[in-house]
Order: sequence, then C-alpha cells, then structure tokens
Amino acid sequence: MKDKIINGLRFAGLGFMEPLVRLINGEEPKKNSINLVKRVVIPVFSIFLFIMIWHGGATYLYNVEADAKIEKALNDQGEEAAKEMEACIASGDVSCKPNALPSPLEVFGAYKKLMKDHAEISVKKDEFKQKVAKTNEQRVAKGQKPITYTGRPSFVDQIGTSLKTVLAGFVLALLIAVPIGIIIGLSDVLRNSFNWLIQIFKPVSPVVWLLLVFMIVKTLITDPDLDKSFIISFISVGLCAMWATLVNTSVGVSSVDKDFINVSKVLRLGVGKNIFKVVLPASFPMIFTGLRITVSVAWMVLIAIELLAQSPGLGSFVWEEFQNGSSESNAKIIVAMFVIGIIGFMLDRIMIMVQKVVSFEKTEIA
Repeated sequence: MKDKIINGLRFAGLGFMEPLVRLINGEEPKKNSINLVKRVVIPVFSIFLFIMIWHGGATYLYNVEADAKIEKALNDQGEEAAKEMEACIASGDVSCKPNALPSPLEVFGAYKKLMKDHAEISVKKDEFKQKVAKTNEQRVAKGQKPITYTGRPSFVDQIGTSLKTVLAGFVLALLIAVPIGIIIGLSDVLRNSFNWLIQIFKPVSPVVWLLLVFMIVKTLITDPDLDKSFIISFISVGLCAMWATLVNTSVGVSSVDKDFINVSKVLRLGVGKNIFKVVLPASFPMIFTGLRITVSVAWMVLIAIELLAQSPGLGSFVWEEFQNGSSESNAKIIVAMFVIGIIGFMLDRIMIMVQKVVSFEKTEIA
C-alpha cells in the first residue's frame, strides 16, 4: 500500500511528499525527517519569505508614492492642501490612493472580486439562456443560428478562451512540426537543404507572425460569422511555438540507432511500418521534449498575441486593466500574472504525466 501511494505521488509530480509518507509509516524517522524539512518545510518557508518581502516592498513603494503626492500638493497648492492630501491618503480614499505595487492582501482582495464578478456574470448567462431557450429551439428548427450571450466575459471565461486558443495552437503545431520533422529527419539532403529556413524563421517575433497571419486570414476568410480574431490568434501561436518540436523531431529521427534501421530493412518493412514501428518509438523522447517546449512557448506568446489580435482572453484582460491604471487594476494584473504562471506550470506537469503514461504503455507492450 505504501509503495502504491509513493508511486502515485511520483506519477502525479508530488514526489516531494514521499518523506512524509515514509515517516508516517515509521520508516527511518531521522533520515525521512531531514528529507521532509529539505523537500517540504524549507520550500513552504520560502513562500512565506517571498510574501513577506513582497509586502515590505509594496509598503515601501506605497510610502514613497504617498510622500511624493503630499510633497507635490505642498509645492503646488500650499500647506493646507498638503494636509488635506495626507488626510485623504490616510482615509484610504481611492481618489487619492497612491498607485504603487499592490500588497499581497490587495491582490487577494482583487482575486475575490474577480471570482464574485464571475459568479454574477454566470447568473446573468443562466438567466439569458432560460429566456431565449424556446426562441432558440424555434430558430434551430428553422435552420437558423441560435441567439448567444454577448455580454462582458468574466475573468474565468477569459482564462477558458486562452486555454482553448493554446490548445488549438498546440494541435496545429503538432500537425505541422511532427510530419515535417520526420520527413526532414529521414533524409540528410533534406535536413541540410531546409536547415537555413528553420534557423531563420525560428527566432521570428510573435508580433511578426501575427501580422503575417492577419494579412493571409483577412484575405482568405470573408465569412462574417467566423471568429477571425480566434483564428488569427491560434494560428499565430502555433507558428511561433512549433519550431522546438520540428527541430527535436528532426534530430530524434536522424539519430535513431542504425541497427534498428538495418533490422527494419532485413524484415522488409514498408515506409509506414518503418516509421511507426521503428523510427517514432526510438525518437519519442526527443519528440516529446520538443512538445513540452512547444506548450511552454505557446503559453508565453499567447498573451502578446491576444493583446494585439484583440482576441478575448488573458492578454486582452491584462491590457484593459493596464489601460485603467488604478491601484485595483494593478492588483488584478498581478492576479493574472499568478494565474498565467500557475497554468503554465500545470500544463508542463500534464505533459510530463502524458509522457509517463505513453512511455509506460510502450514498456508494457514491449
């Protein structure tokens, strides 16, 4: 039972909890206590230390900004105005609150407001669906498009849109990069011929890819009912992120053990069987490493692409809050920053788990 729990924790990326499990089972108390401190207690302490430093820095910057506002009021309008400004700041009035780095408590408050806003918008959506349910049934029966909710999306809705865009971009990158990487990897001539193209396009900025995709999509897609901003966003994400998978697939295929290739020739395997039975299994670790990098890159470039493409998502959310410029908006931006980082970390963990599952299946089949 203990071994099953430990293996499950390792599989889920929670191997740092292993010393606690062993300690509960009375296994080597001294050794596992030390490991528990190293792998759990110290990391937790580092989190509290980070929050303390953040709070201290935010307090310092708040005081600097407050002193600057009071000094400006004193120089521009006199001592009475400076006292009024000081009293206003002390009261916490939003109109005169220093616009500095938000504290951890302010960020947590912004998070709660965003969740409350999401709950209110969800209620409005449900009410709207109930109101138009019969009408939509009639429209669908007539072959017409149903009426959809077009109100303001919540923060959670925008997270969902960003995830959908990243998923579509990742699938596009996978469908383009893996086949081309296999073809190039199987031929030294093709690999040398197209290497210059890969090296030129790989470092191109997502902004440039976005502009290129925009020029093509606006010309080819004229249907007003299609969401052009989403199409532009996910294609741009896919083109920006596919290069790691392309390069890793090419390198992985080209470095397959020659003995495997010779065996496939002896067995007279066809091209398809040779690729799927020999080449891909042998180059899978390299390919999956490229896919992990592709997911990370896709999530990183997404924010800039959504911002420029005006696609509803976290990029648009961050830009709109930045345009507001209030202290509450700054806190919401930091909430988005943490959400972006946590989701990026979770996507990487998911890719690792998928790799373990596929590798395990391959081992079992073998």
